[in-house]
Amino acid sequence: MTKRKAAAAGRFAVTILAAAVMLTAFAACSGGKPAEEKAIYIGQVNPPITFNTINCSDIASQYDQQPMFDALLGMVEPLVFQPLLADTFEMKDPTTILIKINPKANWSDGKPVTADDVAFTINMVANAKTETSLGSYITPFAGLAAKGKLPEGETSLSSLKIVDSKTLEITLSKPVDINMIKEQMGVNMRILPKHVLENVDPATFSQDPFFQNPTVTSGAYTFVKYVKDQYVEYAANPDYYRGAPKVAKLFVRLVPATNLVSQLETGEVHFNAGSGIGIIPSTDIEAVKALPNIKFKASDNTGVQMMLFNVKKISDPKVRQAIVHAIDRPSIVKNLLKGEAEVIDGPYTTMNPYYDKDLPQYAYDPEEAKKLLAEAGWNPDTVIDLVVPIGNKDREQSANIIAQNLVDVGVKVNMTKYDFPTIMQKGKKHEFDLLLIGNNFLIDPDGVSIMVRKGAALNFSDYVGDEMDALYEQGKNEPSPDNRRKIYNRIQELFHEDLPLITLYSFKDITGTSKKLLRGEPRFYGTFYDVNLWDIEP
Repeated sequence: MTKRKAAAAGRFAVTILAAAVMLTAFAACSGGKPAEEKAIYIGQVNPPITFNTINCSDIASQYDQQPMFDALLGMVEPLVFQPLLADTFEMKDPTTILIKINPKANWSDGKPVTADDVAFTINMVANAKTETSLGSYITPFAGLAAKGKLPEGETSLSSLKIVDSKTLEITLSKPVDINMIKEQMGVNMRILPKHVLENVDPATFSQDPFFQNPTVTSGAYTFVKYVKDQYVEYAANPDYYRGAPKVAKLFVRLVPATNLVSQLETGEVHFNAGSGIGIIPSTDIEAVKALPNIKFKASDNTGVQMMLFNVKKISDPKVRQAIVHAIDRPSIVKNLLKGEAEVIDGPYTTMNPYYDKDLPQYAYDPEEAKKLLAEAGWNPDTVIDLVVPIGNKDREQSANIIAQNLVDVGVKVNMTKYDFPTIMQKGKKHEFDLLLIGNNFLIDPDGVSIMVRKGAALNFSDYVGDEMDALYEQGKNEPSPDNRRKIYNRIQELFHEDLPLITLYSFKDITGTSKKLLRGEPRFYGTFYDVNLWDIEP
């Protein structure tokens, strides 16, 4: 072969190779998105109200914070704790907790997550001027004054000791059940960056712009934007201390409950959030089971749908008892919820180890309801104001049943419906007679205290009970699980007698998950614990 022919052959080979590379690249792009463009979409019904990790009472906000703000611990099964920001979280002695922060844990701006960040977050919760929903989580810590707050004018707890940049020591006022601290403060308090927020006035902390646009975070994903009532967008954090995410984008898509099934079918969402904020309506359960591209799951959980009484307006316990007897809860579970729920009276579900199965239930008994109303001297011209959140279709339909049940025993009802942010405001102002609302309580039984203790953040019922307050204080400060069980059994008796609220039903967590997901699914506990490992077919 001449040199000229050899050169020509070489140029031909290079051309063929280049073409092959281009064809391969084109095939990769056209046959599916490259890895760096992968995205997972979660369907959620309720919108988040805030990204403030220490002052949010709604489940949607708590859920949407998890991909971007890590807690010290994760929990994927009841009271089974896994490390997140904290490598270890253990009792040094009966009144001392020692927390060691992961040495690789960094904020998204590259600065390390330190013991100072944890102390800053706790001190902000403890500050007398700070508005917070987590105050009850730190009441066992030494150095607090009344209502679990620092004395006026003080800004730091003496019980917090910075051992070194990655080690924090916490002194308790007395021994407690360590699982309570791990679940409340370890799992459900998401740590905030001190270097970003330390100069914010505690009195206006909740209004700081950071909590609408959190620019520095610690989780597997960073915040991109929230388009109101449409979606929350997150981007992978390539420097995440537990390993860079496999999927570049994560979206929480806000979807009407009636559209969840169709969007699961089309792939517009890859799973629904469940947990009370992304529930598939019971009328659509069979449709989800029939979808060939979806895996169906019904899980037990601690979630309940409740009816709160404004005890200042409906002050006679006999009237509250009559209202409960009037509601056909068994029919709601059987016919409306297709059996995917259970009737309980108090706030603890049957999966909770502290549930008192021996406590009698209020039966559906319209005649007993009429009798109790007569004994209480009920004025039949009185109109009850029933307030209902929109979004959860099963809850809205149950409200219609409840209203009719009450009319059937001679109680007039005016039902009004509002979006969830408005519901929270009306609840805080006690602007209702009856309020339907849901909650996912912690496994630890003290978690319910936020709804009934005097001055508690979610005491929408405006209930004040000296014995209830004393028992919750006693239970929180009792280290023995056996002794705590006796205390919480009495608390459940008080719920039954005083009726600040009644559980309508404990629902199954109904979820559907796309079969395209290689890893990642809705879990009642710790959905986002391993979010950096989630993956999806291109």
